[in-house]
Amino acid sequence: MNGNNGNRRAELAKDIRRQAGNEATKRFLRTLPGFRLEKEVPRRLSDLLDRLDDAEAKTAGAPR
Repeated sequence: MNGNNGNRRAELAKDIRRQAGNEATKRFLRTLPGFRLEKEVPRRLSDLLDRLDDAEAKTAGAPR
């Protein structure tokens, strides 16, 4: 990758960050189902997270 290509990538990344932070973009994304915040975690996911916590606690306390 030459310097010009790297510079273009950096500019593109900067532009994407700017647009993603734009209030109009945020407002639009909130209307899409995939970007809505859930008020509660589904029970199945909560159970899986609990199991993960238990597994991590067991390995953290186990001697190496």
